[in-house]
Amino acid sequence: MSVPTPAALFDLTGRTALVTGASSGLGERFVRVLAAAGATVWAAARRKERLDALAAEVPGLRTAAADVSSEADRAALVERVVAESGPIDVLVNNAGSGSPAKPHRETSTEFADVLGLNLVGPFHLAQLAAAAASGRPLSIVNVSSIVGLVATAPRGGASYAASKAGLIGLTRQLAGHWGRDGVRANALAPGWFRTEMNDAMFADDASVRWIERNTLLRRGGDPGELDGALLFLASAASTYCTGQVLAIDGGWTAR
Repeated sequence: MSVPTPAALFDLTGRTALVTGASSGLGERFVRVLAAAGATVWAAARRKERLDALAAEVPGLRTAAADVSSEADRAALVERVVAESGPIDVLVNNAGSGSPAKPHRETSTEFADVLGLNLVGPFHLAQLAAAAASGRPLSIVNVSSIVGLVATAPRGGASYAASKAGLIGLTRQLAGHWGRDGVRANALAPGWFRTEMNDAMFADDASVRWIERNTLLRRGGDPGELDGALLFLASAASTYCTGQVLAIDGGWTAR
């Protein structure tokens, strides 16, 4: 029996990938990694000017301005990708936001808005991508968080934690329903990474010390430290992996 080379195992040549929340932070990095692995990548986000700047740096990148909290935008996004590039092989549900309000001050409307973007959006996009796959293999990578696995109070809002925990439950349920159709669903649960969303936290000495004190590796994560995990879940390296949560958190959840 022949053994594939590591390069072949992670090669995404000929695959179509869609990444939401692609204009900054982890999403921008995911776009670059998937493109470097050979995929035809679609980058979706609301900020068109940032997508245009990213496209100028990533050869062959396709961009689509879309608000994935909008049902109409989600449907139009998947329809366009499928029409121009064929069925989606890799869907990375990365778009998300959180409310800075503490639980006793966050309104029910704010709470619902966060769940709409962070949980309802990924469900609908997964549903649309799975329908378009028509029996072809599809890898869904839902970007959750350690906040969906353990409490991080006093950091992190209630709506954000609820949405990220819900995303993990959704991942497992979709894996169970769609596994027989060749659809795999897994979740990434990043720890504290230096992203646009966490800029204020890493600029505060007390917060940095809190991260270092509670992380087994005694530091926050660097952007490139999610590359391997993403490629594993997106590629042929993980064809027998579904319904799983991969925590890339420096040991935060192992305490």
